[in-house]
Amino acid sequence: MSEFLGKGKVAILKTKPDSILEDIDQVMVMAGVEEALSKEVTTGLKINISWQTWYPACSTTPWQLEGVIRALKRLGYSDLMGIHNDTVVVDTSVGEANNKHRFVTDKYNVPCTSLDPEKIDWVRYEPRQPFLVLDKVYPEGVFIPKILMGMNIIHLPTVKTHVFTTITGAMKNAFGGLLHRHRHWTHSVIHETLVDLLMIQQEIHPGVFAVMDGTFAGDGPGPRAMRWHEKDIILASADQVAIDAISAKMQGFDPMSIPFIRIAHEMGLGVGDPKDIEIVGYDLAQEKPWNFVREDTFASRGQKMIYHGPLKPFEKVLLQSPLVPWSYFASNFYHNVYWYPFVGRKRVESALETKWGQLFKEYGDGEVVMPGMEPRTVVQSAVGLTALAALLGGGLWWMNRRFRK
Repeated sequence: MSEFLGKGKVAILKTKPDSILEDIDQVMVMAGVEEALSKEVTTGLKINISWQTWYPACSTTPWQLEGVIRALKRLGYSDLMGIHNDTVVVDTSVGEANNKHRFVTDKYNVPCTSLDPEKIDWVRYEPRQPFLVLDKVYPEGVFIPKILMGMNIIHLPTVKTHVFTTITGAMKNAFGGLLHRHRHWTHSVIHETLVDLLMIQQEIHPGVFAVMDGTFAGDGPGPRAMRWHEKDIILASADQVAIDAISAKMQGFDPMSIPFIRIAHEMGLGVGDPKDIEIVGYDLAQEKPWNFVREDTFASRGQKMIYHGPLKPFEKVLLQSPLVPWSYFASNFYHNVYWYPFVGRKRVESALETKWGQLFKEYGDGEVVMPGMEPRTVVQSAVGLTALAALLGGGLWWMNRRFRK
């Protein structure tokens, strides 16, 4: 059971482009940011980059980042740091530019750091209470970035669905920051992993807060290949469970049917049952049902066959051996060679005609990068497809031999 100021409280506002920065300030104050976060320590801004390419609702918006920085500086938080996680499928440095995060952090002189295991210290972490799953996934020890210990954290997620967790938000935003490049090892137990990560956060951070952007929101096969919707919503809370629960409810899901929200609620790490959550600001009764749905992509269906389906016996070989680059390739090929050039680009062009798309264009140099097929991934495709075919052929041979016995 965790007790903290702001537990069970979520602030929500409707917003528009010409008031978004002031509205973010207001929603943070309504949610009790000053009570939740000490001004005596560094406050890290955990920026979400789910794709190095800009796509509506996919990654932290530049106005979300700017609004939070402006509000914190006005309130007297002088020691701020942008936090980016390292990833094998998304190029963070490119993502900073394409999502216009670097323009904002440079504008306000906010330094940024990447949680690259090769550049910063990661230390073994011993929890105060037993892990649910992390000690079993990583029997050699759970390691976290030393720099995050003793630092406030503000998560900057967006309102969207997710192929593995139904929705993704504040709790999932810690996934990249607290776990290293082998975090994909946890996908078969992803819900319990997110609860373990929240327990870690409540132990190592003086304060945890979230500001969630729903100006654009995404449904379908998130966090990338989504359908975007203009919803004009922003949320803030010191309770990571509660803000995710309200996001889920707005999208049309029962929060308590989503395992990571239910488990965290039952453990007292936050409030996940909407009837027990205090909402201040916008009256959600005014909001028409969104009726979002969670869907899979070709790539995620394949991954689920490994995590929970007939390929489960091959999980360690496929995801914890020298063969693992095939999975990175499959994701990159699907999203960057097929989906974005042939499907996503048209959706981006339409989004740029909206009020939020116009605001996005105003940041930085006014340009929006809309790439074609990624040359590197195209070059890798022949090798990757050959390796994958050989792997599948070997698997079929093994299964045939096994069942003959």
